[in-house]
Amino acid sequence: MSTDIRTLEPKELWNNFADLNAVPRGSKKEERVIQFMVDFGNNLNLETIVDPVGNVIIKKPASKGMENRKTIVMQSHLDMVHQKNSDTVFDFDTEGIKMKIEGDWVKAEGTTLGADNGLGVAAIMAVLASKNIKHPAIEALFTIDEETGMTGAMGLQAGYLDGEILLNLDTEEDDEIDIGCAGGVDITIENSYNEVHTTTNSIGYTLAVTGLNGGHSGMDIHRGLGNANKIMNRVLYAVQDYIRISEINGGSLRNAIPRESFAIISVYNSQKDIFLKSLKKITKQIKKELKTIDPNLEIIAEKVTMPNKVMTAISQTTLLKTIYAAHNGVYRMSNDMEGLVETSNNIARVIVKNEFIKILCLTRSSVETSKTDLANAITATFELAGYDVSLSGSYPGWKPNVDSQILNVLTETYEKLFNSKADVVACHAGLECGILGTNYPEMDMISFGPTIHGAHSPDERANIKSSQKFWKFLLTILENIPVKK
Repeated sequence: MSTDIRTLEPKELWNNFADLNAVPRGSKKEERVIQFMVDFGNNLNLETIVDPVGNVIIKKPASKGMENRKTIVMQSHLDMVHQKNSDTVFDFDTEGIKMKIEGDWVKAEGTTLGADNGLGVAAIMAVLASKNIKHPAIEALFTIDEETGMTGAMGLQAGYLDGEILLNLDTEEDDEIDIGCAGGVDITIENSYNEVHTTTNSIGYTLAVTGLNGGHSGMDIHRGLGNANKIMNRVLYAVQDYIRISEINGGSLRNAIPRESFAIISVYNSQKDIFLKSLKKITKQIKKELKTIDPNLEIIAEKVTMPNKVMTAISQTTLLKTIYAAHNGVYRMSNDMEGLVETSNNIARVIVKNEFIKILCLTRSSVETSKTDLANAITATFELAGYDVSLSGSYPGWKPNVDSQILNVLTETYEKLFNSKADVVACHAGLECGILGTNYPEMDMISFGPTIHGAHSPDERANIKSSQKFWKFLLTILENIPVKK
């Protein structure tokens, strides 16, 4: 890791971020980062609690003169999305993130950075450790497994928090104040299929779809980014008369727009030339369509050892037609907030191997009925083809409250500090506010944060100047928390 990160201002923010990023903290593998936070709280002699699901709560009394202000909950999640480029050698389970400075941005070397939501965690740590920041009584809530199930938020029980206001530090544009978000549901699709032995008059090929930008399956879903699983399926569909599929391995996490997909196929000797011609044609078409948003897209076929077995013709046809028919991307835009995606689906993972198919999707919506509608549409598509479909991990969205007291504090503070108005928005990502509100319905909630681009991809980067702006904004908010009634 570049030691230059620790010289950035504000040092208290970036030093905590560097310390945090030295600890492996993948979703559902948070044991080490939980202990890291417990040690942090105990070393400050602050009340530190780990709840039954693994959330860490650290409580700090109000600074002198702020005892009459409302208690606030400062909240961020401990886990980070693990994504790396295929040519990057890195073990997320054992290594800390390797960071670097590029211009006005902090990035990682070939992996996700973890600024989502590590910068929020680092900011809370800085407030907890400070001896001179003015603030009311603080309850720092560090949740687990936000990225792959909202486990921490969903498992937080009533009675652990007394705060009246929650500051969620997980928004990724510094000129936005977030007052609402989408809910989500995981869709898992499975099926078996029959294989046959490959014929001797065939050639083995790998197909690779690489070079896509990928991104956040909520925040970036409206940008028209290429989905590697859909692209691979489109390519295979175009050449299906000349090939048989042996394996497909595409995408990674449900909440990441897939950047890469790989397939192993057999091609009939007699059809090799027309296969390559058709592949060239469809590749040219797709690259032309995506040249603006995904200019580095590559679709490459290379000869390999012939696979022993391939899908039967009927299994292959059913798979390709069904994925082709399944909805991916924006399903519906909001009628209530201009420019807000209401409902979407991300076909995140496609695995075809050893006579078993598994497809993972994440459907999001700020409207529960619309989420159900799209989930039903996807379910119906695959069930018609004989696939088994299950829904799990459903979580609610966060309904905007335009009359929020803390919203008024933030909008007024922002305008005074920066001589412009912040955009009050709802987002299509999954924030924990709506879930936390089920056990703390009276808590006034708001979300904001520094500018982070490319979250959930190796292109993730945090803006340095924006982080300074965010820090100034946060400190001023803490000074202006309303008085208790």
